Amino acid sequence: MIIGVPKEIKEDEYRVGIVPSGVRLLEEHSHTVLIERGAGVGCQISDEEYADAGAIIVDSNVETYGRSEMIMKVKEPQDKEYSLLHEGQILYAFLHLAPAAELTQALLRTKVIGVAYETIQSRDGSLPLLVPMSEVAGKMAVQIGAHFLEKTQGGRGVLLGGVPGVRRGRVTILGAGTAGMASAKIAVGMGADVYVIDIDQNRLIHMDDIFGNRISTMISNFDNIFYSVVNSHLVIGAVLIPGARAPRLVTRDMVRAMKPGTVIVDVAIDQGGCIETSRPTTHGNPTFVIDDIIHYCVPNIPGAVARTSTFALSNVTLPYALRLADEGFAGAVSRYRNLAKGVNVYKGFVTHEKVAQALGHPHTPLSEVVGN
Repeated sequence: MIIGVPKEIKEDEYRVGIVPSGVRLLEEHSHTVLIERGAGVGCQISDEEYADAGAIIVDSNVETYGRSEMIMKVKEPQDKEYSLLHEGQILYAFLHLAPAAELTQALLRTKVIGVAYETIQSRDGSLPLLVPMSEVAGKMAVQIGAHFLEKTQGGRGVLLGGVPGVRRGRVTILGAGTAGMASAKIAVGMGADVYVIDIDQNRLIHMDDIFGNRISTMISNFDNIFYSVVNSHLVIGAVLIPGARAPRLVTRDMVRAMKPGTVIVDVAIDQGGCIETSRPTTHGNPTFVIDDIIHYCVPNIPGAVARTSTFALSNVTLPYALRLADEGFAGAVSRYRNLAKGVNVYKGFVTHEKVAQALGHPHTPLSEVVGN
C-alpha cells in the first residue's frame, strides 16, 4: 500500500502523522511511505531522518494526497485539503466529526473512508488511540489554567497550591476519564483543592482509591456542578462520549455566577465543548473573556508539545496503520472489531451512529456497505 503523510496545515499544529521508526516498520512490510517535504520540522524530525528510514520525500501535498491509497495524519483535513481527497482513499486521523458538519459533508462528497483515531474502541470501552493525547491535554490543562490565573494574565491572582496561612486554589474537573485523571494528577501535585465530577460512580470510586482524601469526588448533576464551578478558581472540562458531541454541562448562567478572573480550560472543545460559552480558539490567540471569565478552548492542546505528542501518538496509531496496510481495509475491519468502530464515514455513508445522530444524517452500519 502507498501511505502518504502530509504536512499539517491547521493553525499552530506542529505534530506529524508518523515518526521515522514507523516508516521503517511499514517499509519492512513492503509498503511505500510518502512524506511531504518539511512535514516533521515542527517536532524536529528532518527529511533526512525520514529518507534514511526508507521514506520517499515529495514536494507538495498535492502529490502526497494524489499518489496515496491511505493518508495518515494527525488533525482533520482543513478546507484547503478537501479537494485533494479522492474516492476510496483511506483517511486515518483525528476527525472529530460530531461538531463538524462542513467537514463531514466534504468527506461524504469525496467518498473517502474516514477512520477516526478517537473512536477506535477496545472491548473494555477504552479508546486506545485517544489515551496518550488525552493524557497530554489533561496534564497541560492544569499548567495552562495556573498560568492564566495569574493577575498579569487577567486571572484572579490565585496560586493553586497556596502557601502556609492562605487557602489553596480550587480546581473542578468535569470528567474522570483519561484527561480528567491526568488533570487530577497535576492539580494534586501542585497542592490544589481538587474536585472531580463524573456521571459514572465506578470511575469516582477508582479516583477515590487512587487519590484518597487528596481529592473530593461528586456525582454529576446540575446542583453539584453548579456548586462546584461557582466556587472554583479553575474549571477543566474533560468529558467525552465516544464519537458524540460533548454534553454542555456548564450553562451560561453558571458562567455568570463564577467569580471574576476564574479560568475555564475546555479540553472537550474538539468535540464541541462541554461549556455553553466555549468556542474554538488557537494557540496564537488562545483565550477570550465572557462575563469576566477567561476561556481557554484550543482544540489541539497537545500540539504545543509537538515532539512528545508525536512520538506518543505514533506509538498507538502505527499498529492499526500496519493492519490496514497489510490486510487491506475490508480484511482489517472484518478481523479487528475495535478498528471497525473507528470507521466514521465510508464512501458517502455515515457509518458511526453517534456522528449520524449529532449531525442529523442517516446511519448506515458498516457491515451493510463495506466492499461496495
